[in-house]
Amino acid sequence: MQFSNGRAGGGDGSGTADGHHEARGPASTDVSGDVRFDDPWYDALASGWGGAGQVAVPAARQEQDDGATAAEVYLEVQRSAAFRQVRGRYRRFVVPATVAFFLWYVAYVVAATAAPGLMARPVAGAVNVGLLAGLGQFLSTFLLTWAYARHARLRRDRAALELRWDTQELTRGARGGAS
Repeated sequence: MQFSNGRAGGGDGSGTADGHHEARGPASTDVSGDVRFDDPWYDALASGWGGAGQVAVPAARQEQDDGATAAEVYLEVQRSAAFRQVRGRYRRFVVPATVAFFLWYVAYVVAATAAPGLMARPVAGAVNVGLLAGLGQFLSTFLLTWAYARHARLRRDRAALELRWDTQELTRGARGGAS
């Protein structure tokens, strides 16, 4: 348990009987050098709601002005041959796989609706064509997921990781070495 900016536990239920407050988030240093805890109730109490004394709410973090240079780095990477290669490999797998899976699903739904006699045809005991086709939907989903993960691992992940590393290095250089 920690004190939160030296505030004693008021009647708002935010602390324990001995005046301690629980830390509900990461600690940060206030302007005065005191450590305060970022929790949802702190802002409400700091604004005067809840009967606590008026405490200044810290200003929002200032954004860096390096957005333009980082944007230029990302646009440069997007125009690179390596990025086009990774995206091309992705599209060459995903587009045909999506079309094939969608057609398989639509064929199943149309067959179940338009040809109930075919779907009701027994295969073995109580197992019929419709049940096998429905289980085939699940099986094809798992097989497609496995094929996608394998394709990504073998044909895209290494190139994408190198591209990501290069992008981060270029972005770090654009910020002047700050990370």
